[in-house]
Amino acid sequence: MNIRIRLIVMNFLEFFVWGSWLISLGAYMFNVLHFTGVQVGSIYGTMGIASMFTPALFGIVADRWLNAERVFGLAHIIGALLLLWASKVTDYPTLYMIMLLNSCVFMPTIGLNNTVSYIVLEKRGLNIVKDFPPIRVWGTVGFIAAMWMVDLAGFNLSPLQLYISAGSGLLLGVYAFTMPGCPPVKSTVKKNLASSLGLDAFVLFKRKKMIIFFLFAMLLGAALQITNTFGSTFLDDFKSSYPGAFGVKHSNLLISISQISETLFILTIPFFLRRFGIKQVMLMSIFAWVFRFGLFAIGDPGSGLWLLVLSMIVYGMAFDFFNISGSLFVEREADIRIRASAQGLFMLMTNGIGAFLGNYISGRVVDHFTVNNVKDWSSIWFSFAGYALLLGIIFPLVFKYKHEPQQMGPVAVQH
Repeated sequence: MNIRIRLIVMNFLEFFVWGSWLISLGAYMFNVLHFTGVQVGSIYGTMGIASMFTPALFGIVADRWLNAERVFGLAHIIGALLLLWASKVTDYPTLYMIMLLNSCVFMPTIGLNNTVSYIVLEKRGLNIVKDFPPIRVWGTVGFIAAMWMVDLAGFNLSPLQLYISAGSGLLLGVYAFTMPGCPPVKSTVKKNLASSLGLDAFVLFKRKKMIIFFLFAMLLGAALQITNTFGSTFLDDFKSSYPGAFGVKHSNLLISISQISETLFILTIPFFLRRFGIKQVMLMSIFAWVFRFGLFAIGDPGSGLWLLVLSMIVYGMAFDFFNISGSLFVEREADIRIRASAQGLFMLMTNGIGAFLGNYISGRVVDHFTVNNVKDWSSIWFSFAGYALLLGIIFPLVFKYKHEPQQMGPVAVQH
């Protein structure tokens, strides 16, 4: 089979596993298991905890002892078994521990998926910058396909969504072992533990500009998972006032517009970066989050459906403009010897610390605006919009960066 097709299948399944439950599990925990906002937020926050250390640890294993594709496959097989266990559990403490363990084995697979793809493409003499993005976009397609399958099967409020994820995870785990070998690279230079864990990138904190950047990366990272955690629950709560509405019956299909928007906005990033520069593009992202949350606050599945759709479209700019422009900024500011570690630090601040704090605090916000099990969603979303607006006001005042268009060459976009 053509190696590009094989990698497309791998990338498709990687995000199909995630998309099967990431968007809809929150509604299941709220409405079927009757968890509180803090409990739901903390379970989603396990991904942030795991992102702080397990990607680096799994990376060390793949760098030193075991083929990357085997580490990747084993992680998915273990994760699938954990999800099957989770589907049988209804109490919070046990489900929290299972999902924490699942996050510890799943989150490293995102980086390992890229690593395997890069190595396989290089071995075939292909150009990573040219050939990987068209392969990787199928990951987003897989995420959307999983959302649609769960929705159309009527599993949004069922533990069966975890069966779909587990089944695809087992399939991917076995499939990974059939991929071309990606053995550890033999090196005569021994890295110390700090270097292997990416801690040498902390030297960037010696510069005020980078301290401010990483601080805002963490604060904005807190916003990234909020609608993944509560978006489906928000739409499901309209079932009494709009019982037959499309957005209620097929909340995953409506939310999937966000992922479709990602695939479109990602194509515009090279133009915006060259034209406006990293600082302005990141500012656009911050204000896109203001609109994302604000439109949720005033929209509904009835006459306000167009506001929800517009919020989904804006999500592409909010998510991609920050992630990709931020990653590019780190790439150009870090010394060539620590670029990989610097990217790991960026992920730590956004998907690790930021995501953990965001899920925990947002859960408290939801509980604060919940009275007699009725959530005041307008106040909840306006609170998140106000938070993003505050970041948008402060960011340009404290972050100093001069855009030099002549230094902006063609941008290789990866997502």
